[in-house]
Amino acid sequence: MKEKLNILFVTPESVPFAKTGGLADVAGALPKTLAQNGHNVTVVMPYYASIPAELIKSEEPPFSMNVWMGNQEEWCLVHPKKIRKNLTYYFIDFQKYFFREGLYHNAAMQDYLDNPKRFAFLSQAAMYLCKTKQLKMDIVHAHDWQTSPALAYLKTHHWNCPYLGSAAGVLTIHNIGYQGKYPHESYDYLGFREIDFNEHVFEDFGGINLLKGGIHFADLVNTVSPSYANETLTSTYSHGLDHVLQKKEDQYIGILNGVDYTEWDPENDKLIPQKYTVKNKSGKKTCKRTLQKRFDLYEEGNMPIIGIISRMAEQKGLYLLADTIEAIVKNMRVQFAILGSGDKNLENYFGSLPKKYSGLIGSHIGYNNKLAHGIEAGADFFLMPSLYEPCGLNQIYSLRYGTLPIVRATGGLDDTVQQYDEANGEGTGFKYYDATPRAIYDTIGWAVSTYYDRPEHYQKMQTSAMKKSFSWDESAAKYEQAYQRAREIKAKHDKQ
Repeated sequence: MKEKLNILFVTPESVPFAKTGGLADVAGALPKTLAQNGHNVTVVMPYYASIPAELIKSEEPPFSMNVWMGNQEEWCLVHPKKIRKNLTYYFIDFQKYFFREGLYHNAAMQDYLDNPKRFAFLSQAAMYLCKTKQLKMDIVHAHDWQTSPALAYLKTHHWNCPYLGSAAGVLTIHNIGYQGKYPHESYDYLGFREIDFNEHVFEDFGGINLLKGGIHFADLVNTVSPSYANETLTSTYSHGLDHVLQKKEDQYIGILNGVDYTEWDPENDKLIPQKYTVKNKSGKKTCKRTLQKRFDLYEEGNMPIIGIISRMAEQKGLYLLADTIEAIVKNMRVQFAILGSGDKNLENYFGSLPKKYSGLIGSHIGYNNKLAHGIEAGADFFLMPSLYEPCGLNQIYSLRYGTLPIVRATGGLDDTVQQYDEANGEGTGFKYYDATPRAIYDTIGWAVSTYYDRPEHYQKMQTSAMKKSFSWDESAAKYEQAYQRAREIKAKHDKQ
């Protein structure tokens, strides 16, 4: 019988409470699945101003708790919310740090200068919660730079605590491009040991690197796909931390994210015009016509639509697409439906294209969940030209909707999309390797020619794609193995 573990999940965001990216999806789905598997899971996250009070409403009243940060004592409120018998969220209510307009930055996208204090406080509060409520933990699972300090506190402040002393530390890196680099001036408040401000732990060109310290103190580090784990061991993708990760050796692994098929499946999706299944795809035609109307595209059933749902950022490869999209619609019989926001230059460029290429390119600047579902269901292809992609979710959603991905073979995109074999029609999508406008143009051309010239291959790939499964059940099982490995590593280290 599998051992049931007590798991502390320390996260800066989680659906359905607060979200800026894929970390929130993981922090919402993984604890739920682990709890369904019988583990006792405690999730600690901030109570942000943006979280509606009714979302955290609970029969159990809030309680006050003290937290020592360096030589300073802070007091906060904690709101418990039991989700199910063995899954409880604790929201850290500290208005000085968390009642702001954004999670990490203001409306002008400027980082809050006290971010290291804010999230070190969250991390330490999670430790004090275990002491206050007498919650014995087997695993402390931290996420990204924001809660990396939890592992430093676990190993240096609370190593002999009866509730935390036997816990192993696991760190998940969702995107190594964000490391929590801040000036040294916060170090005293954070309460880390002076001996740990060195080039092997927290010090980074005279400042603090919180993710670097978390990697050092973790018993096991993982990232969110096997390919991204390999990529981040190189200087090209590691943003300067390849040498730190290389030292972890077999204590650094990749575990592919799962997806929530209760939300993303055309068989039961309430947000699309007509549901459909792998055995009866006729509803996809209705979804396509609706999408064409919504984006003012020519309503031609036999013209393929390429969907894009993306943050408009350099990482997503949209500057490369901007250099070739006009040539694509001039030279190929294809349409685009684009949804996204972010970089103002990209917003302005893609927002201007519908007027210039009426009927061929439609765009919506911003985010709309119903529209995102409509694109997944109504498009024929889904484009993700990312320069790097730790895991990616939309390409996995696209597979289930029979919307064949066109992706750059990097990170999780490479792990989840099977390359089309023109000889026999096997595969689930189209992959390219060079991060260039020409590679995007050629691969879209390959996909479009398959749609028109080899329709039997396109249909075969659709069926193969819709049968693929990347559920959280599979990912959770791998995290359970990782937790056991982390405990073995800690036990071995404790004996030395």
